[in-house]
Amino acid sequence: MYKKTLIRMFSYLAAYRGRFVLSVVMALVYVLSSLYIPLLAGQAIDSLIGPGRVDFSLLTGRLAAILVTSLVCFLSQYILSRLNNTLVYSLSRNLRNDAFDKIGRLPFAYLDSHRQGDVVARVIGDVEQVADGLLLGFSQFLTAVLTIVLTIYYLFSLDWLMALVVILLSPLSLVVASFIARRTHKHFRKTAEKRSLQTDLTDEFITNTGEVICYNLQNQCQERFGRVNDEWAESSLKGTFYSSLVNPATRAVNSIVYACAALTGSLLVITGRMSVGGLTSALSYATQYTKPFNDITGVVTELQNALVCASRIFALLDEAEVEDRGTLELPHGPLSVSFRNVFFSYVSGQDLIRDFSLDIESGRHVAIVGPTGAGKSTIINLLMRYYDADSGTILIDGIPIGQLKLSSLRLSFGSVLQDSFIRRATVRENIAMGRSFTDDQIIAACQKAHVHNIIMNLENGYDTMLDDDEGLLSAGERQLIAIARCMVALPNLLILDEATSSIDTRTEGLIQSSFNEMTRGRTSFVVAHRLSTIRNADIILVMKDGDIVESGRHDELLARGGFYSELYHSQYAKAVGQGR
Repeated sequence: MYKKTLIRMFSYLAAYRGRFVLSVVMALVYVLSSLYIPLLAGQAIDSLIGPGRVDFSLLTGRLAAILVTSLVCFLSQYILSRLNNTLVYSLSRNLRNDAFDKIGRLPFAYLDSHRQGDVVARVIGDVEQVADGLLLGFSQFLTAVLTIVLTIYYLFSLDWLMALVVILLSPLSLVVASFIARRTHKHFRKTAEKRSLQTDLTDEFITNTGEVICYNLQNQCQERFGRVNDEWAESSLKGTFYSSLVNPATRAVNSIVYACAALTGSLLVITGRMSVGGLTSALSYATQYTKPFNDITGVVTELQNALVCASRIFALLDEAEVEDRGTLELPHGPLSVSFRNVFFSYVSGQDLIRDFSLDIESGRHVAIVGPTGAGKSTIINLLMRYYDADSGTILIDGIPIGQLKLSSLRLSFGSVLQDSFIRRATVRENIAMGRSFTDDQIIAACQKAHVHNIIMNLENGYDTMLDDDEGLLSAGERQLIAIARCMVALPNLLILDEATSSIDTRTEGLIQSSFNEMTRGRTSFVVAHRLSTIRNADIILVMKDGDIVESGRHDELLARGGFYSELYHSQYAKAVGQGR
């Protein structure tokens, strides 16, 4: 069940093979020194020959040896602990980095079809569970196995009959532990699923607190949260309950083993086959031999949980990525765009775009309008290769987009979307977005976007730290930042998807001239609901149910009295009605 997951974990461990080998050596030194102490103690006891008869030279020698061995045991255990911590947390760091990097290479289809909280839980919570399980495994499993092997050697060196009694009875604890462990797996998996769902619900509530309060949905959200919380608690309780049975069950078996060993050893002492000191050492080894079985069973339970979480992480890492087989790059300057018989569907069998064909000359200003769900934003998603068409071809400057490097394709686009992204960085960094622009270029772009004065009123101007979750900027101000970000880059292709939806009409009018200047000579796509903003477009595409039902300039489309005319006049009538 866990074979493939374990192999993947060891592949991550290969990068730290030096530390791992040193960890094994330290574990061996620790176990050897800790097991040598009972043997020395037994010999020290045997130095007490009888009443008033003590071999002091032997006694002092063994006590000194115990002191030195204890010091070696302490130092090796300390080094082992440091090595294991470094090893595990370095491994989990790499695992988390790979998972986070993977998210950036996943297709939008995956991110759209999976809960955000589930993805976050895999990158953060599941990796933490893996680290905890591995740390326990490295700390206890290796030393436990070495202890079992070396204890057998020491027991046989004392008496073979005593060794057989301990060895034959001790595996009973493993049988008991494995029986219980098999029943805990399903509960740990369910716990991981409920944890990710709870993360998703919490994120959903915090992100949309305003809407929840506005519609008085607090009680419903609390009920939903409480229901998942109860299910999480139930699965956690069952998993913990079954796993907690392991320790007392194995301890009971170990007590029986110890009693049998003590009885056997006592008979051997009476017959003179074993000394009292030897019996003391043997009983100590009997205890130390059974203890690792407790450790192993505890580790197995934790490793089960860790491997369940690791399998979820690897499932994320194994997801198909966006294919970037392109080798060509787009030239600088105006670019033409063509759609040839494009079909596309988000859900298999439910076509949204059907046999879509269109040729757009370079430098043209294209507006896309239509009702919600008509496929306007889908055209943009296909252009940017956020999604790939089911069939047909999209060409930019005559090159199929599948033959273009993704980096070249996407850097050729500048976009201002309805929901503006603000990263945790300064205003300057949010506008530059990782590219090199001078302060003069950034300020000039902000002035054109009419956001310069807003920025200068912030506490530290362009050095003010922004965060999308903070209320430092309004939705309209964030959109102005996004417009400035696009204006400073001046890409070859522009996408304006409801770019002024959160901006007041006065500010929109002010920046319209800047938009006109920016789009001049560049192929641009404008998705708009407010039809008054696209009157000057070179061509307006009117979409309905995934098809272009009309195309032409504003005046031409109005004169036809078709679907565009209906849309335009319905907005005009609404505006007049609101004005009254």
